[in-house]
Amino acid sequence: MPLIKLENITKDYGDGRGIFDINLNIEKGEVFGFVGTNGAGKTTTIRHIMGFLRPDKGTATVDGLNCWEDSAEIKKYIGYVPGEIAFPDEATGNAFLQSQAQLLGLKDMTYANRIIDILQLDPTANLKRMSKGMKQKTAIVAAFMADPQILILDEPTTGLDPLMRVGVMDLLNEEKKKGKTILMSTHLFEEVEDTCHKVASIKEGRIIDIKSTKEIRHNEVKTFKLEFVSNDEYQRFIAQDSKIFTISEKRPEQDQVIIQLHDENINQFMTMMKSFQIKFLSERKYTLEQYFNSLYKEDKANV
Repeated sequence: MPLIKLENITKDYGDGRGIFDINLNIEKGEVFGFVGTNGAGKTTTIRHIMGFLRPDKGTATVDGLNCWEDSAEIKKYIGYVPGEIAFPDEATGNAFLQSQAQLLGLKDMTYANRIIDILQLDPTANLKRMSKGMKQKTAIVAAFMADPQILILDEPTTGLDPLMRVGVMDLLNEEKKKGKTILMSTHLFEEVEDTCHKVASIKEGRIIDIKSTKEIRHNEVKTFKLEFVSNDEYQRFIAQDSKIFTISEKRPEQDQVIIQLHDENINQFMTMMKSFQIKFLSERKYTLEQYFNSLYKEDKANV
């Protein structure tokens, strides 16, 4: 059985808002990305896993425990970073982290202090006066410090500068190597590409696709950029009536073209290019963002 399992989870707020028939299976040791625009349903889905919301229909389980009925038990095994952080009435970051440690039965703060150092957090600061970035760091420390086997992170790098985002991703990859099970929602595609085994795309409350990041990166249709040594060579290339590639963009001022080419035609294409004089030929790697945008366009066209 998957460690985290959602079956037909529906929460209907009316007027098309909510989540509808959500099905997700997250295996033990899997790092799972969850992407979608603001309001697509990522946070609502996560709140069902945490047991904060009761579904109108369907069931959510973590390690066989019902997320609504056994929510108190489930929270013992999960480190959670919420999308909207609201701290209790504690004076400082240290006071909050100590109260969290007591709730978790955590006596050794060595790992917590290591994360504090990585995030360059000053936990002595007044909790209520912290910046958004400082609050985010404090929430990350609280989620990670008991070394839980499951991490559920809702937009974990929101409010962090680019350098600190790298630090959080490095920390996540450390947890990945330990075999942790991680669910991370984000709107930053590179975070998913660098960390996750699989990614689910959600739009208007419905899952529109689930795929491995490896499969997305190894897209069968490749994109290449070519530049020719002269405009004559460029003109000779674009004048061809070839069925092994398509030209998606022409740049006559730079004697460049962007082409799409299926995997099965690459050898034939390379043989053909021996008859041309080119300055360079480079592949443009297919990204998760491109894939996600193509999904949205396809889904919109089918409406």
